[in-house]
Amino acid sequence: MMQFYKKREFGAFISDSFQFFKLYGRNYFKNYILINGLLLILTLAVVVFGFREIFGQLVGSNVSGESYYFERYFSENAGMLIVAGILVFLLFVLLAIVNYLYPVFYMKRIAEGAQKVKTDEILDDFKRNAGRIFKMCIGMLFILLPITMIVLGFSYLLLLIIIGFFLILLVYPTAFNVSAFLMYDYFNTKRGFIESLSYSIRSQFSYANGNEKSPYWKYWGASIIMFIIMYMVTSVFTFVPMIFMYGSILTSAPDGNFEENPFTGALGILFFVFYGVSILASLILSNLMYINAGLMYYDSRTDLHQKVELEEIETIGSNE
Repeated sequence: MMQFYKKREFGAFISDSFQFFKLYGRNYFKNYILINGLLLILTLAVVVFGFREIFGQLVGSNVSGESYYFERYFSENAGMLIVAGILVFLLFVLLAIVNYLYPVFYMKRIAEGAQKVKTDEILDDFKRNAGRIFKMCIGMLFILLPITMIVLGFSYLLLLIIIGFFLILLVYPTAFNVSAFLMYDYFNTKRGFIESLSYSIRSQFSYANGNEKSPYWKYWGASIIMFIIMYMVTSVFTFVPMIFMYGSILTSAPDGNFEENPFTGALGILFFVFYGVSILASLILSNLMYINAGLMYYDSRTDLHQKVELEEIETIGSNE
């Protein structure tokens, strides 16, 4: 059984994240597929058929030389596209909620002593916390997202003087850690959204007891490593279809003036299937980042470290 509420160093976050899946991976992904499987299939269908249709119309207008064909297609199908857009938006919101919060609820149950977690238990967690989930979505949309966009926008402006590159390299992992800590704290405590947001920001830079060095760099480093691992794996699914697509275009029209829409036919379907699989791989691999973030959150909760250790000592004594 893994101990969650304890101090970890940089390397331990990486090794313990993989150890978590070694211990609980089968049960974790079984529940993940049962809860999230339908949403993942719908997402793949939207990417393959929906995006293929839109990109096909966009490229097709350029291929046939009709500059206003794409605009006419949208004007003639405005109602259908608006309804489809709303449904796709709701699908992705629901997918994001389940994908982000499933690791939170699962780790919470394991940290509380469960050996295995049942699908019904996770579904009950979603139902029981429906009100808090709605409040969290509102808070992240109108409070956290605008703040993040302002900071990122400022960093991008500073790209003109090089320093912006380093700021972006710092801001992205930090923003991810803050949002992940926010979700873990919001559903592991009785704090309100603002209180959990305040904690998630403060905990990036200092422990609650104030007597230890800042954990910022080990949190940042662990997130960067996990992001690189995820990027390297998903890049395989992204680059392969791009190579085939561009290769097909160049061989069929070496002068750059191709007459056929590259997004039609079997090749176009294969292209978006690969991209759909890339998205699915990103969503599944993102669990590694969320589990890693969960271990960082439990590392930050120094107020519970000693309490958990005492409970374990008492358990050992009673077993003897």
